[in-house]
Amino acid sequence: MTVMISPETLSATDIHWHSVCRVEDLEDCWGEAALVQGRQLALFRLSATEVYAADQRDPATGAYVMARGIVGNAGSRATIASPLHKEVYLLATGECLGNPDLFLPTYPVRLEEGMVLVGLDAATGAEAAG
Repeated sequence: MTVMISPETLSATDIHWHSVCRVEDLEDCWGEAALVQGRQLALFRLSATEVYAADQRDPATGAYVMARGIVGNAGSRATIASPLHKEVYLLATGECLGNPDLFLPTYPVRLEEGMVLVGLDAATGAEAAG
């Protein structure tokens, strides 16, 4: 099964997919940090078929701590709360629910043959979504 977690802002040719880990390497409702193409990411597995990727850098403080945040939800939307100041971000979009000036970059994710693949912008290596 393939899960795409991103707004449709780039065409498929703009994204370079990076194999990061096996889905089973991630614990449910827990964050893990990963280094992909020199970029620190935070991965969150909510179920066997639902994985999100976001920047590891906390938008409010600049500290690389988001994988240690608190996974939750706002209605039916998955969220991550910063472990430092508890700002809450939507995992699908990076929108901060309490402060419109803050934004957490997010990345598209695909699950293929038990592997987690994260998409980065092919030209720059930057986030492909969010």
